[in-house]
Amino acid sequence: MPERDQTTAAATPGDAKVISRPFRVKLRGSVLVLMRLPNKRDVRAAIHQLSVTGGVVHLEKPLDEKLQVEMVFHIGEATVREKAQMLFPMWATQGWMQPFRFIEMSDASRTDLDASLKSYLGDAAKGASSGA
Repeated sequence: MPERDQTTAAATPGDAKVISRPFRVKLRGSVLVLMRLPNKRDVRAAIHQLSVTGGVVHLEKPLDEKLQVEMVFHIGEATVREKAQMLFPMWATQGWMQPFRFIEMSDASRTDLDASLKSYLGDAAKGASSGA
């Protein structure tokens, strides 16, 4: 299930800043993504976790850290096509889990992705409650 907005207080009492993090949806590989590399090669992966700021993909082989890719995937009724920067990969039992963050995403695209994620959650909850 999704993790709700999380807030964390600063480490020292004098720093009263509160950092809010957008909710994340755990897709567990149910959404496939096509990543276009700078050399125009395509790599397929499964999205493990997704939010409006980035997520985690499951890959057979990791990509270089800081590599910029174009990601294309469908979530709900929407098709998302955005640039992302790959972060440091982690070995998993069957392949690699590699986080990424979206870059240069417009506010309109961010709003559309947020709506698609919420719609996806609603559809998943309806399916679970009906026993599907």
